[in-house]
Amino acid sequence: MKLPEESVVHGSPAPASPPPAAQPQNLPALDRLLRLPACAALLDAHGHTLVANEARALLATLRAQALAGDLALGQIGADALAGALAERLQRRLQPAMRAVLNLTGTVIHTNLGRALLPQAALAHIQAMMASPNNLEYDLASGSRGDRDSIVEGLLCELTGAEAATVVNNNAAAVLLTLAALAPGKEVIVSRGELVEIGGAFRMPDVMASAGARLVEVGTTNRTHAQDYERAIGEHTALLMKVHTSNYAVQGFTSAVDEARLAPIAHARGLPLATDLGSGALIDMSAYGLPPEPTPQQMLAAGCDLVTFSGDKLLGGPQAGLIVGRKDLLTRIRKHPMKRALRMSKLPLAALEATLRLYLRPERLAQDLPTLRLLTRPLADITATAQAVLPALQAALAPRYQVQPVALQGQIGSGSLPVERLASSGLAIAPVDAKGVGRALAQLAEALRALPLPVIGRVQDDRLLLDMRCLEDAQVFIGQIGLLRLSDKR
Repeated sequence: MKLPEESVVHGSPAPASPPPAAQPQNLPALDRLLRLPACAALLDAHGHTLVANEARALLATLRAQALAGDLALGQIGADALAGALAERLQRRLQPAMRAVLNLTGTVIHTNLGRALLPQAALAHIQAMMASPNNLEYDLASGSRGDRDSIVEGLLCELTGAEAATVVNNNAAAVLLTLAALAPGKEVIVSRGELVEIGGAFRMPDVMASAGARLVEVGTTNRTHAQDYERAIGEHTALLMKVHTSNYAVQGFTSAVDEARLAPIAHARGLPLATDLGSGALIDMSAYGLPPEPTPQQMLAAGCDLVTFSGDKLLGGPQAGLIVGRKDLLTRIRKHPMKRALRMSKLPLAALEATLRLYLRPERLAQDLPTLRLLTRPLADITATAQAVLPALQAALAPRYQVQPVALQGQIGSGSLPVERLASSGLAIAPVDAKGVGRALAQLAEALRALPLPVIGRVQDDRLLLDMRCLEDAQVFIGQIGLLRLSDKR
């Protein structure tokens, strides 16, 4: 059969004609688009206002494409328009804060929300947020109550403190303590403890914001008891220790611990405060983890006030906790800033439920997600990596190689910064040695684009997926088939 002449060019088929382009006048009016049968379900589900707004924006986008000659007629059929509108609505309604899979190897990851809340806290939040509650109401007397009372008894029982209060994060706890106890006066801190955390919490800046005057003693690597003694004067209000939880100074070093510093402060009638930051309420070494100072230990050593976080090693919501002497806590509570920094009912409910878990220490490693993940057996982590391996290999071949690998993770959020956790995971490397950086960036982007985004880390020309925090392999395996890799090489 002879082919038509116009389809043959020097023995080769002529290139296919481009699809006809749509013109702006081919686009339907807004009301016509909304009357399409396929849009009826969208209107029922979302209401007229949102659907009309997104339809208007869709038509504006298509009109700009038509004017540029980039719009095909096939893109403006009824089904195509309804599908495009549905996609816009889905994107518009997708929340900005989303659950992700943390495969970075950092358990308490600041950028990924820090500690996971235990089920008990989630259930208590749901119950308290869905109903009126006694946030500031004394059920026994029928009179106004104090929200601190919800957790103060628990904190005193767990730490041995005389009194306790809570605010919205640990930086606020330090700020409020300084503002209440040392306005216009001097606070003595070792120069080696002037920490900065995350670029937003710098001890000198917090001190200045609280109206206190910082007095630095010692040197970066060595501070001695006589440095504190010589610095105390008539304007001194407080001696302060700051746990350097997010870095370590090693080598020729010297520091004065709380047990040695407390008598120096008390001999001059001054309180000693210590900021622990990481918030461990248990002996971490009892679970095979590196030791971390606890509020109980600091109070026993003679500290008058201890501040620490709720969403790090404690395993609860973001919170700043202050425990210690009753007279000092009374002054802190009375400061006007306390109301501005107080916790709302949602994190307070989560904190109470989390603290109650500590009343059953034998179950803590099972009930507290942070501790459960930190103490997860290496064999379990390795088994998870092996379970994920075949599906990931199949999805990434032939462009990438996937291999099981031993890894070193970390606790995170400034806790025990030099300590590492033996872990296991998968290492992904491009087969083509050219453009490794671009290939890994494309893969990382594709993993983040999954319905449940997967976050790993790039190191040594490989994308590493640490499986310590993936307790259910099927959560990852079930969406690997949706992985879409870019064709750009």
